[in-house]
Amino acid sequence: MLSGQIFAADYCTDKPVDGIIYKIVNAGAKKLMAAESTAKKANVELQQNTGSDSQRFKLNQQSNGYWAIQASNTDYAATVKGGSKSNGATVQQKPYSSSSSQEWQLVQITSGTYKGTYKIVNEKSGMSLTVAGSTEGSDIYQNEDAGVSSQRWWLEPVTRTCGSDSGSSSGSDSGSSSSVDISSSAAAPTADAAKNAGANSEPQTNGKPSFIKSVDSDAKVVSTLAGLLDAIDDASAGDVIYIREGTYYSSDTIKIKNSGTSSKAIVLSAYPGDDRPVFDFSSMSENSSNRGFQVSADYWHIYGFDIKKAGDNGMYLTGSHNTIEFMKFYENSDTGLQIDKGAAYNFVKNSDSYYNADSSLENADGFAAKLKVGTGNYFYGCRAWNNLDDGFDGYLRDNGYTVTTTWEYSWMIRNGYQKNGTKGVGDGNGFKTGGSDGKDLAHNGLYINTISAGNTADGYDQNSNRGTVTIYNAVAYDNSRNFGLGDGSSRQLKKLTIKNSVSLDGDSSDKFGASSTSIKNNSWQNSISFSSSDFESVDVDDLLASRQSDGSLPVVEFFHLKKGSDLIDAGTDVGLDYNGSAPDLGSFESK
Repeated sequence: MLSGQIFAADYCTDKPVDGIIYKIVNAGAKKLMAAESTAKKANVELQQNTGSDSQRFKLNQQSNGYWAIQASNTDYAATVKGGSKSNGATVQQKPYSSSSSQEWQLVQITSGTYKGTYKIVNEKSGMSLTVAGSTEGSDIYQNEDAGVSSQRWWLEPVTRTCGSDSGSSSGSDSGSSSSVDISSSAAAPTADAAKNAGANSEPQTNGKPSFIKSVDSDAKVVSTLAGLLDAIDDASAGDVIYIREGTYYSSDTIKIKNSGTSSKAIVLSAYPGDDRPVFDFSSMSENSSNRGFQVSADYWHIYGFDIKKAGDNGMYLTGSHNTIEFMKFYENSDTGLQIDKGAAYNFVKNSDSYYNADSSLENADGFAAKLKVGTGNYFYGCRAWNNLDDGFDGYLRDNGYTVTTTWEYSWMIRNGYQKNGTKGVGDGNGFKTGGSDGKDLAHNGLYINTISAGNTADGYDQNSNRGTVTIYNAVAYDNSRNFGLGDGSSRQLKKLTIKNSVSLDGDSSDKFGASSTSIKNNSWQNSISFSSSDFESVDVDDLLASRQSDGSLPVVEFFHLKKGSDLIDAGTDVGLDYNGSAPDLGSFESK
């Protein structure tokens, strides 16, 4: 996901996908199309990328093949002012009313200097979206197409991974316009998602590999709490702070406020080769303001230490574009890691959250992207176990914009149980996909190669979420109910997709329901016969083994398929890598 200055090599050339949010980048100015304010009839203009929702637009394809371009924060549509057919008519945002002045043809350029870009042509006037200049705030208007850079636009996906190329064909142009193909398909996450986020490669920050394995000679090294606080307060873009091993006791929240940049993140890391530092906040009283770490800054890479026994969240993250990697959050009085207050595009990798419990034994999750959280947060290789409420909580409250959260290769284990194994009074779901006070908010979620096992309630829980939930290659095992994704016609999901997934030994029958469903090639379909004997292991304790030295999930036998299982090659292609004639069912592909 791009932020800050944008360069041509970064652009995506996939076809547009219905319902996905995009940054619309001018090829000449290298700046974004944006609404100048949230007001109805606000002009559309050119802006430097700041990450604002006013610079993000959802592309909604209409039945005639044209597209509505709607601001992600207001849902207002890009509209030619007054429905004009004249050169120079400005573009503004207005509530969408299916007017031809609000609908656009997206024609991809297939050759020449601007290959891969789009010209964006108004249905009513036949004129192209054009920017008046390259300076901040330049007006965007319509003009007869002249094939120049001010009329060519890159479509950079925000809520979808570039590379799956499963979008709608909207026309192509090697110099002239062609007819519109109105076919459309939903976005499918791909195996490239992890690679694009750095999940399958050695960690890098500021373009350098692995500050973790070798000492940066320019780094600031701290071995006392006072030294750490000074280093954090003095930190600026590109700085590296190493923490020596030991236990650091604090009764006050450690606040991170200074931001890095997209090209120069600030690194806060365990000292390479040391044992993990531990931050112990046990002297804090239980109180909603007593968090361990509070990160309101952007562009930090935080790596390799433990946070325990805070009076509320272990870490409370309200900044954006941060990487939280190889961290442990445990025995805190509320959620181990909570993302909130507009925080967006954070990457949480290879981290564990466990034994979090408040004194009421009901209100502490492992991870949460909840309440007023922003979009684009991505969890990879994470585990949550024995948290008193949920492993993951996506409950929303008055956030006012579209939220999409992605989980990949992550495991939710025995949530709802206390550290000593007795059941608490929390909800006890593995993945709580959403929910809201009015049961009307949408938290879109992608769940790829995930496991939810042994939780006291649902493995995958709707909880009145009204969004779009997509689940590929999941394992739901030995939960009170493995899938609870059908809350009734009055509060349905907008869309539910489940493919290549396994449900085994749930205590209650699974529930599935949504306004639109695509539930195919799962273990409970196609007359598949299987049992626990199809797997090398069904021992949930396998999932709690120690991580590998680089922080990756442990190598386990849990739910690996034995040769001859009917679950092998029983899936359907969803864009993930597989062996054999078709994907296997479950989270682990057989060799």
